[in-house]
Amino acid sequence: MIRLKQEDYEKIVAHAKAELPDEACGLIAGLADGEDKKVEKVYLLTNVDHSNEHFTLDPKEQLAAIKDMRANGLKPLGNWHSHPESPSRPSEEDKRLAYDSRASYLILSLMDREQPVLNSFRIRDLISEKEELIIE
Repeated sequence: MIRLKQEDYEKIVAHAKAELPDEACGLIAGLADGEDKKVEKVYLLTNVDHSNEHFTLDPKEQLAAIKDMRANGLKPLGNWHSHPESPSRPSEEDKRLAYDSRASYLILSLMDREQPVLNSFRIRDLISEKEELIIE
């Protein structure tokens, strides 16, 4: 299970909409107790691919985010990205590029701009499993 604050959900949605028509992306950090995770900070990073079909996190921003996590006693919990025109589920590319089976992969669908859909997944050996996401 992963918990996300309402204000962080809104931050992700606002950034994803601002980056349209491209995919938006970022990292999530927080605290973990076994399978229970609580997101304490959302990082909004640049998609250096500037594409609506895939993303690459800006390496300098990614490093700065990791340094910030360490400085604040947070653990990297995973990443998030948007799907501007497809459902909130991992694409084949998302599965292929998911190297950490412990990470949470949050995917925000903007197919319906008025009703964005955010889901979290765990991905292992190209198989995705939906993770319980609580927005509080």
